[in-house]
Formats: sequence, C-alpha cells, structure tokens
Amino acid sequence: VPLSSTTSHKKSAHASAIGTSLDGQLCSLHILSLGIMAPYITQYLPVLLFLADESTSFAPASRRSASLDTTCPPTPTLSAQQQRVSTTSPLRLSSRDNDRARMEKSWENMMGEDWREFRAHLVAREQIEEEMALATKDDKQKSKEEGGIFGAISSIFSKGESSNKKELGNTATATEAKKTREDSVDIFDGSDVGGATEFSKIQVPSSCSDPFMDDEECHLIYDEPDVSLDTHRWAHPLSNVEPGCILVANEKLGGVFHQTVVLIIDHNEATGSTGMVINRPFPGNLIKIASDTESNIDLSLKMAFSKAPASYGGPVMQDQFSTLHGFGEVMGSKKVCPGVFVGGSSQLMQEVRRNNLHPTEVLFVKGHAAWVPGQLTREIEKGVWYIAAASADLVLRYAGAPVSKDDNPSDLWADILSCMGDKFETIATSHQGRGDDRMLP
Repeated sequence: VPLSSTTSHKKSAHASAIGTSLDGQLCSLHILSLGIMAPYITQYLPVLLFLADESTSFAPASRRSASLDTTCPPTPTLSAQQQRVSTTSPLRLSSRDNDRARMEKSWENMMGEDWREFRAHLVAREQIEEEMALATKDDKQKSKEEGGIFGAISSIFSKGESSNKKELGNTATATEAKKTREDSVDIFDGSDVGGATEFSKIQVPSSCSDPFMDDEECHLIYDEPDVSLDTHRWAHPLSNVEPGCILVANEKLGGVFHQTVVLIIDHNEATGSTGMVINRPFPGNLIKIASDTESNIDLSLKMAFSKAPASYGGPVMQDQFSTLHGFGEVMGSKKVCPGVFVGGSSQLMQEVRRNNLHPTEVLFVKGHAAWVPGQLTREIEKGVWYIAAASADLVLRYAGAPVSKDDNPSDLWADILSCMGDKFETIATSHQGRGDDRMLP
C-alpha cells in the first residue's frame, strides 16, 4: 500500500474520532444547558414551537423530513408539567375549535341527527292516525244511522207489500210468483252467472307477513300514514318543560309577556328556570340600543357587531346582553337544542373578523326571564303558558334564520301557534294582528 494512502486513512480515522468526541461533548453541553434553561424554556416553549410549526409547515417536504432527523443521543424527556404546555398559540387553537364547532353543526344538519325532528315526525303521525280513526268512527256511526232509517222505511214498505200480497193471494199462483221473483233479479249483477252466488269472491293471497294477524289488522298496525315534515317550519305541543323548549304566552296574558315566545335555557325543579324572550326586536341595531340604553357591553363587541339585531329578553338584569345564534358550539357557548346556541360572544367576534360569520346572524338579547323553584310549574298549571317544541329556524327568526313564503315574518307568536295546529291555530287566527314590533310597557 502506498505511504500516502496509509497516511490519508489514518488522518481520516483520527478526524472521525475527533468529530465523534466533539459531537458527544456538544450533546452533553446541550443537556447541561437544558437543565439550566428549563424554567425559561417552559415559559417560552409555546411561542418557540408555534414559530417552528409555522416555519416547517411552509417548508419543502425534504426540508421538513430532514428537520426531524437528529444525530445526538436522545435527550432526557421533559417533566409532566412541561409536557402539558400547549404547543399551539391560543388564537389558532380557538380558531380551530370554532371551525370544528361549525363543521359539527353542518354534519348534524346533513345527517339529520336532530332528535326533535324525529319526535315532531312521530307527533304528526299520531295526529294523522287520530284523525283517521275519528273519521272511521264517524263513518260507522253514519252508516249505522242510515241503516236504521232505511230499515224502518223498508219495514214500512214490507208491511204494505205483505198486505197487498194477502189481498191478491187468491188470484196469483205459485208459478207466477216464482216467475216474478226471477224477473226482479238483474242478470248483470253476476250473482246467478256460472254458478256464482252473491257471496262468491276471488280468494287473494294474504299480503300480511304476520301469521297471527289478518289483512285488516296488518294494515291497521303496520301501515304508516304518509307524513311529511317541513324541517324549516314545525311546532307541536309538549306536556313538560325541557331545556330548548319554548313557552308561548296565553292569549289572555298581559304585561311585558303579552303574546311573547320565551326560549327556555335552563330548567330544574330544585334550582329554578331561566329563559329569554325571542320575539321582541328593538327598533335599531346593537350599537344604537347599547348607546341609548344602560348596558355594560364591551366596546370591541359593540364595534364588531354594530349591525347586529337586538331584542328585549326579559325583565331580569336588563343591563346584560346575551347572544343567540346558530353558528355552532364554540368555546363559551351552550347548546340549548339542536341548531340553537347561546353565548360565546368573544369567539363569535373572531369569526366576524375572519368573515366566517355575518353580524346579522347573531341576536343580542337584553335581559332575561327567571323563575324560582316551582313558580313556572304553577304558572303552567294555571294556563299562563303553552309548552311547545319548535324548529331551529323558528327559534332563530330574529337571528338571521331564513324566512319562507309560508311564514308570518312579523308575528312569531301567531306563526308558532298556527304550526301547532288544532285549537292553537284557532287562537292564532283570532288574536293575531299586533305583531312582534311594539312599544314595551
């Protein structure tokens, strides 16, 4: 082997050993520095990782994969407290949560996961079945009455015919009587053709798959009436109060709750109930109402939602504003019922600034209604309120929900009563007219 080659090999081996030693010393120095700088790293780790995430997310794929490669020995793991430090900025985290809430709400709408619509469909089906049963009962009663009348008439004529036959009995023979009966039968009735009788019928195989029922029972139990539910516009009575239901004021109720619709937010027999009036819009947007009346709304919210609608929510804490919307269950909000949310104004303000939400899609409700334990139950027992469930579009009428040609856009109280049907529709027709826009007493 040439001497130059041997010398070169020894130099490269010596340089490699020196490099490995230096790498080990540098890694040891990094570990020592990590222990000294741990408190500062814990404090500034979210910002550093956010910057690193931003730089790698826009880097080429080869660079991102290379940035994950390391030749140092594994460093000691961080403590459990350090591992709990958020690796994403609060602003980006809240934005992602808002997007997720919006997508979840959209998925619910697409997949039809509103259990209240399923219940409304059952209620509509029960109403149709009751109407069908009542109509069948009326038909049977009518047939019975008509049968009695015709029976009485036929008995009268039969008596007259028997007396006439008795008078003509001496002159008519048995053959003539038989011929008379044969002539009175219409051959085209088919009762005497081909051996058939009036009781003959074609035997059709049973269409009922249940061996323990006949066709009539099968149709009664298994046949479902044709029920179509308008998901935009539906309402039906309820027997009990539940969060997300609405209280429709009795037509005789006066005062500030005259012809109001109250959305129940919380209900508990032990702690009481809270709700908000949703059909008393103020004449003007949020910035006008907040400036002209006493309120403690934040200035940033006032400016971001300057064009948002505002309404009267109730006589309790009228200096406070609540938000009613259908955007989604963002941070700080509460899902009252499918498609209806309350609260989360700070997150909604971010979505307005991101142009993901229009200010008119959020209703700012001034004040609210409240009941002590047992009070609401007593009012319902006395007939002050009608309990109902209604579609999200009806509840969000003044929070940017769409309005169809069948809606009464200026009278939500009468509109919901009309959707409830039966006696409630009669009440709505008799007492509608004043509408939702009115001066509060």
